[in-house]
Amino acid sequence: MDDAAGAHPDPATERTASRLEELAGLAGTWLALSAAAPARHTGAVVADRFDRIAWHDTYGQSAALRELAGELGERHAHTDDLLTDTFLAAYKAAPRLREATEMEHSRLVNHRVVTALLESPDFAELHRETVGDPYAAAMAVLAQGTTLRRMLDDARPARDRDERAGRARRDAGDAATAVAEALRQAADEADEDGTVPGPAAAAVRQAVGHAEAAARRAATDAGQALAVAVPGVRAAARGAVAKSAAAVREEAALMRAWGVGSGELERMSFAERARLAERLRTGRLAEWAELIGRFRQMADGERARKVENATGELIGVTLGDDLSRIVPSELANLGLPELRAVFAARYAAGELMLYDSQGEQATGRGAVVACVDTSHSMYEAGPGGITREAWAKACALALLDQARHAGRDFVGIVFSAADKLRVFRFPAGRPADLAHVLDFAETFLGGGTSYQRPLTAAGELLEEEFNDSARARGDIVMLTDDDCGVTEAWMRDWNQAKRRLGFRVFGVGIGAPRLAAAGSVLEALCDNLRSVEDFTDVHAAADLFRVI
Repeated sequence: MDDAAGAHPDPATERTASRLEELAGLAGTWLALSAAAPARHTGAVVADRFDRIAWHDTYGQSAALRELAGELGERHAHTDDLLTDTFLAAYKAAPRLREATEMEHSRLVNHRVVTALLESPDFAELHRETVGDPYAAAMAVLAQGTTLRRMLDDARPARDRDERAGRARRDAGDAATAVAEALRQAADEADEDGTVPGPAAAAVRQAVGHAEAAARRAATDAGQALAVAVPGVRAAARGAVAKSAAAVREEAALMRAWGVGSGELERMSFAERARLAERLRTGRLAEWAELIGRFRQMADGERARKVENATGELIGVTLGDDLSRIVPSELANLGLPELRAVFAARYAAGELMLYDSQGEQATGRGAVVACVDTSHSMYEAGPGGITREAWAKACALALLDQARHAGRDFVGIVFSAADKLRVFRFPAGRPADLAHVLDFAETFLGGGTSYQRPLTAAGELLEEEFNDSARARGDIVMLTDDDCGVTEAWMRDWNQAKRRLGFRVFGVGIGAPRLAAAGSVLEALCDNLRSVEDFTDVHAAADLFRVI
């Protein structure tokens, strides 16, 4: 009844002239509302233009984000704004939400959803991984996609009410504009003394009545819209944040396991990073990323423990050519001209008297060469379901880190039968190309096992390094599960190369304890040999990283 009375003034009033000042006072509130209606926002998260640039760049590079936006947009309105808010909440260092009263009514559901996400118990853990990282923030959005879809479906009744409140607010604004127009018309018709004719004055009063009624409806609908709740939004948000935190944490752990640092990730484009993540998730060793990470952590710890060139406890005298351990009586021979030739001959033959020690050996200075057996039997699984190949590759990747930390070249040789071999070089002077590292790790040749072919290749590489840069004392690590014969002629040449180049050979028998037994070919080839039975134990090879 009040609305009707406001909309239809008494006919007697229509015939009564009014003063312009009186009408202006009556319409003053609505004039102010028409001229300065507060701006409403479509984004729930406060953002500057740099934040928006980050979102637009990421959205443009991510086909998955665009696909999600298209899917949600087919069923719901304003989902682009919701995805923007979800991204910014994860990306910004200190995300801040606007007050609900500042929002366009049509975006109140978005505001409720983002509020629930930010208030979830796992959001802080998620935010640690995504802050300042547009790729990780986009991953968080995508991981929440299914839940966002469900929350929007559940929020349909609330969105309908919000839309009604928005229409009521727009109607109130239109009514206020009508008041201003009616007053302008009255001013045009007013006499010189400010008297407004009755019909024009009545139009102003009628417009004011309509505006008052519209304002009451808008206030009522706005209050109801702000009070309405979306059933289950908080529980759904908790699940979405927990899922996205797990996805982002898993990918971060995957990158760390493969030695991909944050600086390297920042230099990658979105597409490059997405391709890398996909390859790491689906490659041959994807299942063993955790093992690779543990190997690298163990090796890093062993590096911190070892003392370069430590000689250990003196236990006697031996023969050799290491001048750092020569006994004083041998040096005395250099003082006699007639004995210098004898000294040189004994040095060349490796027959100088040296102090013998027990403890950590001196580390090498030449290249580190990891020979990884990839014969069929290496595909067999051991304890924990870990394959022999996975353990060997994890150890080899840790040796790559070891070499780079010491400024040494690294060479990965993947071998099986005599006709199957691939060589992967990683020079110390250049960053290790990650794609090349993955090619090395994922190469599996199959077939039988030959020792001569990979060890010959390793020896030739060390000879080449010695000839090019005079670096000797390289280290070869043989990772295999099989024993195979070598010819006597090859063995003579091999021993001569060892003496000439001063390299060491370390052996690891993987799942084959017989390889470490006396009399095996591997035992005859290696200066240092161990056997690994428990493939879940990365510390079985810990001593390698103290002496290499």
